[in-house]
Amino acid sequence: MAAIEVQYGKDLLRRDSAYEAGMTSVLFVDMQRIWCEPNLDPTHPQDVNSYYHRRLRELVIPNQVRILEAARAAKCDVLHTIIESLTLDGRDRSLDHKLSDMHVPKGCPEGRVIDALEPIDNEIILPKTSSGVFNSTNIDYVLRNLNTRYLIIAGVVTDQCVDMAVRDASDRGYLVTVVSDACATYSQERHEAALRAYSGYCWITDTETVLERLRALKA
Repeated sequence: MAAIEVQYGKDLLRRDSAYEAGMTSVLFVDMQRIWCEPNLDPTHPQDVNSYYHRRLRELVIPNQVRILEAARAAKCDVLHTIIESLTLDGRDRSLDHKLSDMHVPKGCPEGRVIDALEPIDNEIILPKTSSGVFNSTNIDYVLRNLNTRYLIIAGVVTDQCVDMAVRDASDRGYLVTVVSDACATYSQERHEAALRAYSGYCWITDTETVLERLRALKA
């Protein structure tokens, strides 16, 4: 089926419209030590050789590093969302996180973005206490102030926090790109099912395609 084009103001847009300089941002979802390093959180796979950790180590993190470097070179805005309470005791957490016994205290070392993606000056870190970054942060306000139209999303986990970010961003009028080989969840089946489930909200593509488009912005 041919791609649908929609007139939006003076622009003719598709889900896979080419990125525009000054209007493209990258969002890394929950790429923090507690979820990405084995044995830091008992609710996530602990085996260093589990599907999840192998995918992170061998595919997802290397691809995200390449995307991050290309985004910086193209002068795109880079945002990192992390799960972290605003308080040490977590009393500000969502009810769901309390019921799930999910708590990353404010300033906890395990809550930091992983070293491979360590934010530099002028990159934005948004702590959240819900699955959806649009529900418990001011990301929509921030993205609009940054003049963002195109939002590239990568992170963990594909069928939970990434899912929420994709759907909520789409509903708010952003053109969302999901980088399929820069996301992970706990099985290949879950990963593929998630991508199928929200494919109608975004453009799903791979790292190489995103890199080509980011390099075009730099040029």
